[in-house]
Amino acid sequence: MGKSIIIDTYECNGCGSCVEICPEVFCMDETTEKAMLVDPDAEVTAKVEKAIAYCPQKCIAIN
Repeated sequence: MGKSIIIDTYECNGCGSCVEICPEVFCMDETTEKAMLVDPDAEVTAKVEKAIAYCPQKCIAIN
């Protein structure tokens, strides 16, 4: 079974850095103004790992 990406939306401050780095996986929810996944089954790539590293709130994880 592959790894999955998880976003703690409570901790997310809506900065959008993940979307800037990896828009094919992350997007902003217009209602909550927080990050969400474009595809919950997205593959964990180097760009995803970079987005996780640059998240100031450290609210994105790989499970």
